[in-house]
Amino acid sequence: MKYHLGLGNNLGDRIENLARARARLVKRGIAIRALSALYETEPVGFSAQPWFINQAVEVETELSPRELLMLVKEIEKDMGREATVPDGPRVIDIDILLAEDTVIVTGELTVPHPRLAERNFVLVPLAEIAPKTVHPGLKRTIRELCSRSKDRAKIKLYAPARRGDS
Repeated sequence: MKYHLGLGNNLGDRIENLARARARLVKRGIAIRALSALYETEPVGFSAQPWFINQAVEVETELSPRELLMLVKEIEKDMGREATVPDGPRVIDIDILLAEDTVIVTGELTVPHPRLAERNFVLVPLAEIAPKTVHPGLKRTIRELCSRSKDRAKIKLYAPARRGDS
């Protein structure tokens, strides 16, 4: 199954933390098919914290959405993520944004990610790697959602995507 993930963090070596998270996904059998550039983004919600580095990643795996959720939560924990204030600082955050055209709403998982269409730090990198992908609930492409976004949080290109980077 093809998934789109959002990766982000604002603690420690932000670039290295993203690379470590991607490497852990690959080590667990997740095939990375596409990477967006890295974007530096203004914190949303809790503003008294460092800016984030965010990236969208297209992956392929035979894991179910629930199994993938368990895996990414395990990676976050192994990398030292701790519960803090909502929207607070973190060493890594891995969100399942899309799972092909699947819609899931359970107590532990909602796909597409419930705030995907409201957050430029997700939409901009996702539109780079999946512009024509249709949001299964909103029936609009990611490019359309990005162009219609009302989010005014600052986002700037930090580093272009590099080929062969996993």
